[in-house]
Amino acid sequence: MVASTFETAADAIVAVGRAFDVRGWAPATSGNYSVRLEDGSFAVTVSGWHKGRLTRDGVMRVDARGASLDGKRPSAETALHLSLYRRFPEVGAVLHSHSPQAVALSRVLRDDWTIRGHELGKAFPGVTTHLAEIIVPVVENSQDMGDIDAAIASRLAGLPPPAYLIRGHGLYGWGADIAEAERVIEATEWLAACEVAERSMRRDA
Repeated sequence: MVASTFETAADAIVAVGRAFDVRGWAPATSGNYSVRLEDGSFAVTVSGWHKGRLTRDGVMRVDARGASLDGKRPSAETALHLSLYRRFPEVGAVLHSHSPQAVALSRVLRDDWTIRGHELGKAFPGVTTHLAEIIVPVVENSQDMGDIDAAIASRLAGLPPPAYLIRGHGLYGWGADIAEAERVIEATEWLAACEVAERSMRRDA
């Protein structure tokens, strides 16, 4: 699904930025968000903006190669967004959050994160039962977006997960539109907080 206009996409991105900031998922200038537009370009957050203080001026357009269409500078992580759009034509929005729980979890997990037995797993597209096993890949961080993209590429073959973690860096989630992507992020962030709390309780028991 694509946004009908840049203005519609920009307003939705601004709203997500404020919602994430209130929840503590967008500290300082972290995070970046994007929406696919019907003309084949993409609305993305401008580099360096605090996401809780976004306005339409903090959203820009890039082409399918990531080149700026309005003279503004996108985040270097725009390349990760565009890679998801290329792989999955049905994806209409990609969101990247930075909660302390998800970042902490990514730092302690040795392998991928397997989610089992959670009713909230049904918030993910295609999941209809709490008995489903959801695997969220964890990949190493790098200043080279090509390295991250290469690391996640093989993990997204076949039926993809709704999200992945970059170790020490945060969460990427996507959906058919920005509402679905936001739901995926919200569910995954809640599950990450629950996982961190459960691990702590088990250790203290």
